[in-house]
Amino acid sequence: MVPLKRRKVLCSHTGKTGNVCKFPELVLFLLERKMGASRRAFLSELGQKKGFKVEDKFSESVTHLISENNSGDEVRAWLDSQVGGRGRTLAHLLDVSWYTESMRAGLPVDIQDKHKLQEQQQTDEAETETFSVPSYACQRRTTLENHNTVLTDALSLLAENAELSEEEGRGVAFRRAAAVLKCLPKVVMDMTQLRGLPCLGEHSLSVIKDVLENGASSEVEATKNSERYKALKILTGIFGVGAKTADRWFRDGIQTLHQLRDSGQTLNRAQQAGLDHYDDINQSVTKAEADIISEIVEKAVVAVLPGAQITLTGGFRRGKLTGHDVDFLITHPEEGREEGLMSKVVSWLETQGFLLYQKTTRNSYLEAKDGPARPASNMDRFERCLSIFRLSKEKKRGAELTETLTENLKTPPSCSSSHVQQGGDREEGGKPWRAVRVDLVVSPISQFGFALLGWTGSKLFERELRRWAGREKSMSLSSHALFHNKQSRYLRATTEEEIFSYLGLEYVKPSERNA
Repeated sequence: MVPLKRRKVLCSHTGKTGNVCKFPELVLFLLERKMGASRRAFLSELGQKKGFKVEDKFSESVTHLISENNSGDEVRAWLDSQVGGRGRTLAHLLDVSWYTESMRAGLPVDIQDKHKLQEQQQTDEAETETFSVPSYACQRRTTLENHNTVLTDALSLLAENAELSEEEGRGVAFRRAAAVLKCLPKVVMDMTQLRGLPCLGEHSLSVIKDVLENGASSEVEATKNSERYKALKILTGIFGVGAKTADRWFRDGIQTLHQLRDSGQTLNRAQQAGLDHYDDINQSVTKAEADIISEIVEKAVVAVLPGAQITLTGGFRRGKLTGHDVDFLITHPEEGREEGLMSKVVSWLETQGFLLYQKTTRNSYLEAKDGPARPASNMDRFERCLSIFRLSKEKKRGAELTETLTENLKTPPSCSSSHVQQGGDREEGGKPWRAVRVDLVVSPISQFGFALLGWTGSKLFERELRRWAGREKSMSLSSHALFHNKQSRYLRATTEEEIFSYLGLEYVKPSERNA
């Protein structure tokens, strides 16, 4: 038996792994930033085996801070974020070369200039440039130029994961935080620049801090690599499959498209079409392809109702060069002439062989009956057609394109699983067409301004418009109308500019609504 007092002395000189501490006056800490977790763990264990006291967590007792590929200023900034500046009294900020030389020697080597991290003169906190933005995304001008994609991508992935888990509140919180960063005019370099900004909650700030300090967020990386996230991403990539269905399939052990097809699950028409054309639908649609589809849709609309108008909406109206689908808003200058238009347009497109799948719903909005209330899902009630287009890969337009596609009808589309690529399969053969998601929406001219605003997006921008209307103006806004709750009356508008004016907002053009 070792006497109690002697045991206490031994413990104070022994590391967590049971290694004897030979140099108790030195307390080392390895900075994970740019070093990586696995390398840090390896070097820490090596140091402890050599008799060094290597701490897992930073504290004011640390005498030697070791980093790799960091400047002295970067380490000082990290220290300030940890201990509020008290780390400035730390004795040594050293490059990992001092540590590795000490490991080889089996004892602390003399500290030379080459081992010391070089620091520039510290910048006064008052000189750090800070940002200021309005609270609502609909008050900001957000272009496609994003100076903080690394940060916004991290927050957007967590938002997507929350949405896949049907945690809408968390998803919206991350989306709002990302939207704030998207509109900033410069790159965020330091957490102090974000002080006072709206919509940046504790969780979002923690993720941002992790990315700024370590180059990536451990939470984001863990989420990205989780089996559940990867499976739900694949499954919800099937047209007609939402988060609830995907989660049910995942709990049944389905994680890939192979497993889904082998499972015997009953699929509805939309889901079967989505599975048949999975690879095409999950491939980005270019602006050039959207323009070709626009010509086809315009030809169909004019053929069945001369004078009708079509407008390309969604991300392409906001200036994006690629998207995941193509949205069109259709109307006629004479109120009521648009009734029955959709069925005729769909019939024309089917006759010409452009539709691989379509589902049409009737207009269910009645102002007198529904009043200002909007559906809980915030979806509008316009007559619409959700479709999968069969687009020729030939770079032809107008009549030439129709003629080309008619020729392609001689080779009917295959619905076999060989056309699925993501999730385990690879598309085979060189078919002369591709499948593209296309949404057609018909609006009465009296509601067209609201419909155009609602279908232009972005989704968060529209959500923030409705939130602003309700909280700040006591109004109810939808893609059909604007209702003044206190005055109990509708506010009529024919243009987007008029709607912004009613809401007391400066007009934001489509290219600046990319929140």
